[in-house]
Amino acid sequence: MHPVHILVTGSRRGIGAAIAARLREGGARVVGHSSATDAGGMIAADLAVPGAAPRLWDAALGALDGRIDILVNNAGIFEAAPIADAHDDWLTAWERTMQVNLTASAELCRLAVRHFQARGTGGRIVNIASRAAYRGDSPDHWHYAASKAGMVGMTKTIARAYAAAGIHAFAICPGFTCTGDPDDYMASRGGDAFLKDIPLGRVAFPEEVAEAAHFLALHAPASMTGAIIDINGASYVR
Repeated sequence: MHPVHILVTGSRRGIGAAIAARLREGGARVVGHSSATDAGGMIAADLAVPGAAPRLWDAALGALDGRIDILVNNAGIFEAAPIADAHDDWLTAWERTMQVNLTASAELCRLAVRHFQARGTGGRIVNIASRAAYRGDSPDHWHYAASKAGMVGMTKTIARAYAAAGIHAFAICPGFTCTGDPDDYMASRGGDAFLKDIPLGRVAFPEEVAEAAHFLALHAPASMTGAIIDINGASYVR
């Protein structure tokens, strides 16, 4: 039996690295991606640059012998854009976030769907969105919340449009996730105070998101297509 072929974007560190590692544990053949020039064995592509997503897809297809079974869209940025900034600066930040978080993801989803259709064997897409898609985010991150809400809407649309062809789409909406040293992470979020908003009493770990991604990519029943999985310690429940 041939191993499953998977492309995971934004897999250099944090959630993406944890997802790639978890998928490999089950024997999947995974190609990773990094925005850094020195990608460390992964495919280098700066998704902020128009045209980078199709080049990434083509490179991944080449590395995986022309077959991709599963796409995991994890790459994203979280950069502040205060509304008090000069208009052009605010707009540049908005457009950069949309390009990386939504447009590039949409391009890859489209290429994946077309590839799955051409092969006639179906496939899966797992999009890593955010709690912000439903709850919103800080006043400096309108663009981030909007980009992740767009990703959720896109996921549901793909699920509804192509389910009959065996093309299934899912999204994960993490809340705060510790992607580095726990003490440094806590300090960067203002210490223990922000934990008061998380009933679980702690932030999520990348491995928890990875476990959900592994399930959706490889084991979720077909009837789950279109599902959005929350991983936020009950800080936002729907």
